[in-house]
Amino acid sequence: MSEARDCLIIGGGPAGLTAAIYLARFHLSVTVADNGNSRARQITRTNNHAGFPEGIAGADLLDRMRDQAGKYGACYLESHVAELVKGPDGYMARGGGMIGPARTVLLATGVSNRPPDIPKPLHAEALRSGRLRYCPVCDGYEVTDQNVCVIGRDARAVTEAVFLRSFTDRVTLILDQRAELTEQDLSRIGAVGIELVRGRPSEFSLDQTGITVSLGQRRMSFDTVYPALGSKIHSDLAASLGATLTDEGCIKVDAHQRTNVPGLYAAGDVVVGLDQISHAMGEAGVAATTIRNDLATAKPILR
Repeated sequence: MSEARDCLIIGGGPAGLTAAIYLARFHLSVTVADNGNSRARQITRTNNHAGFPEGIAGADLLDRMRDQAGKYGACYLESHVAELVKGPDGYMARGGGMIGPARTVLLATGVSNRPPDIPKPLHAEALRSGRLRYCPVCDGYEVTDQNVCVIGRDARAVTEAVFLRSFTDRVTLILDQRAELTEQDLSRIGAVGIELVRGRPSEFSLDQTGITVSLGQRRMSFDTVYPALGSKIHSDLAASLGATLTDEGCIKVDAHQRTNVPGLYAAGDVVVGLDQISHAMGEAGVAATTIRNDLATAKPILR
């Protein structure tokens, strides 16, 4: 068996690649296993990431970070990791083949947005053109004074609609008929002038200026639609090793990004947080430094 790598990072988004840069610059051996599905890669252009006043496409940012990590010796594997086990020689991962062993593992597996009922090609085009958006914290500024719709199935969509009301006075909230709202929810909606419509939108279409949805026999047009349908949290690998999860399914970590499983760490959107690139990078820096120091406790890192 080959000598164990110091760290296997699963996930090549902003968190995973930031950690790879740090760890490689600590003179540690690091491998990044990535399936290419980072949410950041879907970002047409982010304008709130510090240092890029003209904005940067998510794919371009990830490519730059990958090149930077490689410059310092980090290895990159295009591989989906389906299984993670811990043995006497370290962690082993099963993807297209066996990956490892690794003395530590950092899970930066992220989450996936739950999309509305829209064909994939149309969904991709709507994202590219900014007529479908998922993160009002990231890009609420871009919909300033536009006609915006939030679609959801529970009260979490109310919070998103109220948040967007600070960018525009034209906000419509389409909620599933079965969604139960409290009097407080209804009061929040009414107090800021959000139009509440009940139903499940379908038959999305794009035109030159916006996006149109069907609600029964009614057709409604907007500049931008924000789905607030929740996320799939990719914490299965952590759970399989006995890591503690939150009620929502996020990985629980301490202040240094350690899970309750020795040698297993987590950073980024798979951990409870703001779901922001900057926040994921910050957690990754903490995690990488913790990994370095924990490894040095077991065996001094010397040149």
